[in-house]
Amino acid sequence: MDSNNKSAQTTPVSAQAHVGDRIDVCVDAMGGDDAPSVVLEAIRQLCASTSDLDQQIKITLTGSAHDIEPIAARYPERVSAVPTTQVITMDEHPAHAVKQKRDSSIVVGCKLLSDGRADAFFSAGSTGAVMTAATLQIGRIRGIKRPAIATVIPALAGPVVLLDVGANADVEPEYLLQFAKMGSIYAHKVLAVAQPRIGLLNVGSEPSKGSRLVQAAYALIEQEVAGFIGNVEGNDIFSGRVDVIVADGFTGNIALKAMEGTVGTLFSELKRVFMSSPTNKLAAALIKRDLAVLKDHLDIEVIGGAPLLGLRHAVVIGHGSSSAFAILNGIRQTARASLSRLPQLIEEALFV
Repeated sequence: MDSNNKSAQTTPVSAQAHVGDRIDVCVDAMGGDDAPSVVLEAIRQLCASTSDLDQQIKITLTGSAHDIEPIAARYPERVSAVPTTQVITMDEHPAHAVKQKRDSSIVVGCKLLSDGRADAFFSAGSTGAVMTAATLQIGRIRGIKRPAIATVIPALAGPVVLLDVGANADVEPEYLLQFAKMGSIYAHKVLAVAQPRIGLLNVGSEPSKGSRLVQAAYALIEQEVAGFIGNVEGNDIFSGRVDVIVADGFTGNIALKAMEGTVGTLFSELKRVFMSSPTNKLAAALIKRDLAVLKDHLDIEVIGGAPLLGLRHAVVIGHGSSSAFAILNGIRQTARASLSRLPQLIEEALFV
């Protein structure tokens, strides 16, 4: 199965996107452990694709002129290059780097949105730098206290939105309330969940469990968010009980990384067991197709990235270790978020 068909089958599709609309996605060519090679390969695959969504996407690349100008020259109708001279690395302090490296691919990419020269932004670079630059250059939706990174967990019972997964380690109860509202809107408008069920990640299901922060947030969310079912625990993430799980960025990021590590270890161990003897190899051959379907369903690279909710334009952050396949799906998700008018829908739902 090729990557285009695979992602089309497993990636949630926005019910709000309009076929035929063109969307200019700015892509950070320097973001990611294996950038720019995987980013450029993703762009080549996008330009070669004949799917309706991919044909709608125009790319603006920020990064080293040496890396991005050749591909822009190869696809002049689909790709434009905005050369930059600086790169923000993963180990730099985000706020300092954004302030000092104003000609970096991340900062320039976010500024293109604020200047109206692009519609949305994707980067697999430093999460903190993307959040800082996006907040400063693009700005938050009116009334939003803090943006939140929302990831879609490909659970077997249906996609689950988990937020925040890294943008805000220290939060207030009101922030968690806004995360719950934004997550509900994302699940409804982008994932087409008719009536999203929202849970607050905690160490127990009773309202009195957890820290003072979570208890205070529980009271706010219970009062103001339709579909709130109460506290949920880590073992509820894949259970199908809820469509949206709310957490602070510290807890959410640990939960996400634990899940990614567990899924990766599980399939590595399954491969070892199936390859350990001729009998097991035969058994693996008999269920190879079913295992491939399961792996595709749980593959986080099919999602491609996590939207930064609460900003005035669509911004999606990819995993630093993203492959070309993940980058391509991240660009697609960025386009869907913009085509669905996600920032406008959040503002309208919360404050109009």
